[in-house]
Amino acid sequence: MGAQIGQVFALAGYSVLSYDVVLQTLENGLKLIRSGKYGLETSVNKGRISEADAQNALSRISTSDSMEKALNHAHFVLEVAIEDLRVKQRIFKKAAALADKNAILASNTSTLSLSRIDDQLPNKSKERVVGIHFFNPPQLMKLVEVIKTKKTSERVVSTVQRVVRTLGKVPVLVQDSPGFVANRIGISVFAEASSLLEHKISNVRDIDLSMRLGYGYPMGPFELGDLVGLDARLRNMHILYVQTKDPRFRPPKLLRRLVAEGYLGDPKLKQGSKGGYYEYFGLKRPSEEK
Repeated sequence: MGAQIGQVFALAGYSVLSYDVVLQTLENGLKLIRSGKYGLETSVNKGRISEADAQNALSRISTSDSMEKALNHAHFVLEVAIEDLRVKQRIFKKAAALADKNAILASNTSTLSLSRIDDQLPNKSKERVVGIHFFNPPQLMKLVEVIKTKKTSERVVSTVQRVVRTLGKVPVLVQDSPGFVANRIGISVFAEASSLLEHKISNVRDIDLSMRLGYGYPMGPFELGDLVGLDARLRNMHILYVQTKDPRFRPPKLLRRLVAEGYLGDPKLKQGSKGGYYEYFGLKRPSEEK
């Protein structure tokens, strides 16, 4: 997600400096931006952007494995780390100290409460903390949730909403709560679909087709799960369940088994994965049918 979000910002004219502790991860990210499924080459080939647009976007992106360099005098920080509370807390503590004192400190978290992420920051720094939740794939998805805590300043909220619009996205304002709005609803749908599958009411493909054709979903809950990654879906459900204690979000047994056996999602998108729901059941994805 970090690489893809960086691509979105660079195409909109922003200078982007991507940081990771592993240089190879940064190289993989640049490759994804250049030639990934939703990368710049694909956009050029489909006529969405010109070759000049692509080259200009690439020229705006730089990388570093030094957090000090990446955050030095930064005015806008967007954390896109794994959904691990301690990892995010460490990043925000360093970002508050290293970035410009007025810098916006944003997280792309999809499930964790922001008020827990910024828990170790002084109150003055908490005014700069905001959630900017992009949806996968960020190059195509228009929705961006802008999440505010009780301490986020209105200046930060209005600035972020304005920036999101410059990216060609649509911001929706959400109060801080585990899972926010879209993921709470989306994971609830996935949980119900999993229950139907478990009770053999229908199969993966027909459940997905029901949501595509009956409700206009671009893809059903299982195909979407394969897209975002089953390990990520499992992690998000676990976090929601722990934070809310709501039994709806208890991870389904089949999802846990698939991840344990190495079925981490669509193998074309998830390197090293045996596949997702569709490979496990030997079915063809509706989006791949002509």
